[in-house]
Amino acid sequence: MRFAEERRRLEAFILDNLDGVLKRPHSFIRYPFIDPGSVYDRNVWDWDTYWSVYGLLGMKDVLSPQQLARVIEHAKGNVHNFFDHQLEDGYIPMMIEVADWPEPYLNMMRKQGVHMNMHKPFLCSQIALISRFTGDWSWAEGYIENLERYFACYDREFFNENCGLYVWIDDIMIGMDNDPASFGRPKSSTANIYLNSFMVCELQCMVDLLNIFGRYDRASVYREKRRRLIDAIQSECWDRRDRFFYSVDVDIRTRKFDWFHQGLGVFWKTLPIKIRTWSGFIPMYAGFASRDQAEALVKHMFDPETFESDFGVTTLAKDERMFDLSATNTPSNWLGPVWLVANYVAFRTLMNYGYRREAECICQRSVRLLDADLRTTGSLHEYYDPFTGKPVMNGGFINWNILALNMLRELEESDAAD
Repeated sequence: MRFAEERRRLEAFILDNLDGVLKRPHSFIRYPFIDPGSVYDRNVWDWDTYWSVYGLLGMKDVLSPQQLARVIEHAKGNVHNFFDHQLEDGYIPMMIEVADWPEPYLNMMRKQGVHMNMHKPFLCSQIALISRFTGDWSWAEGYIENLERYFACYDREFFNENCGLYVWIDDIMIGMDNDPASFGRPKSSTANIYLNSFMVCELQCMVDLLNIFGRYDRASVYREKRRRLIDAIQSECWDRRDRFFYSVDVDIRTRKFDWFHQGLGVFWKTLPIKIRTWSGFIPMYAGFASRDQAEALVKHMFDPETFESDFGVTTLAKDERMFDLSATNTPSNWLGPVWLVANYVAFRTLMNYGYRREAECICQRSVRLLDADLRTTGSLHEYYDPFTGKPVMNGGFINWNILALNMLRELEESDAAD
């Protein structure tokens, strides 16, 4: 596969803009950090920083030694900043913003008694990502107890004992901002497939971290948590008829108020929220989908009536009634536009399960999409129209757009291994 010219343009754009996303400490953000670029200047975000680091470390062969050292410094700084603002109860905010107030806004709200979502399950994952790359885990050993409190907060406030799944408390900053399975729904009612699938990855990283430092008893606890979570996802989120992973409604109970409800009550634990989003593919990324499930999911991914686009995958199936391509921020629009992070997750799922040709197709479409944007506008954008490939909004967005380069490199590494 040859994309030499396109790769050079993408690499040049990212290198030209590298200083703009590697930020120095400011206000109560006391450590260097990475922001996504564009309108998100000087904000430290949870899963955004993970994917920025993932992409930038993948550029190790084109970064100078000094640039690579700065990326690693800022990557560790992301982690230091989040732990710097962890509250005693284990809560860590999803985002830390440069502001005039004395601490992150989300922490101030938390202290006022407002319960809201916390750092998405990418914190342990970012520690593991950095440590595997550098070969040095020692810098993170002092954060083991912080991570224990972070997971304990998730288990205490986000875990639904009845079904064994994690729920969003509200629909604020849920990653896929306006996912209809969670957006606008009652608080703590949705066990989102995005949250639970990435939590499987997060728990595995905690197991790895604990094993590195010889804390084998605690590692076994998290290994069992992960196993039980996978069992719950398979039991509650996999739909055998549609052959797709759905988010589920957990607000299920027999609501007795008189003699009408004295017989057989509600014995099922959840109801599927049958809205097909790109996050239904994340179980393949996390590696716990069966081969049979993977085969079905790949068919969904390349169905022209639902997810397939000439520019990757749509974030919402095209035949869903909520499908919409409006330009919007806060929330950002995940109701169909192409996002490069969704493309990369799709790519990696295909590689994980041996669908090399299909993975190459996603890579080619992603690279061509971004290259067309660069040639036309001179910039990259946050998300794209799946029918035309035209950018929707927020020029200057770096972040997970870098992942198109990861796809190229990972395909080459796969070829070399063969």
